[in-house]
Amino acid sequence: MEEQDVKIQITDRDGVSHEVLAPTDMAMNIMEVVRSYELAPEGTIGVCGGMAMCASCQCYVNSDHELPEKLDDEEAMLSEAFYVKDNSRLGCQIQITPELEGLKIELAPES
Repeated sequence: MEEQDVKIQITDRDGVSHEVLAPTDMAMNIMEVVRSYELAPEGTIGVCGGMAMCASCQCYVNSDHELPEKLDDEEAMLSEAFYVKDNSRLGCQIQITPELEGLKIELAPES
């Protein structure tokens, strides 16, 4: 059976909600999906290229999905970032998997 795309709701930094389809078979992460749909201006998201070295892809997870645990790099980066909330994650650290169907996230403000 072919892998399905998952529907993800992404609220951009202007508060506009977008429902996007993200492929589960391309090893993409949330940050790359945001970039491919151009939901954030070029150069304002994924600045470090997805290495958890910046917080430009920080997002808030607004649904009850089980996500992978934060690794040390992500924890360290979020501890220094602005606008961090309890539900903050780095988009580059969340891989698109079938389990993310219906995920709701909101992009954090630019620091």
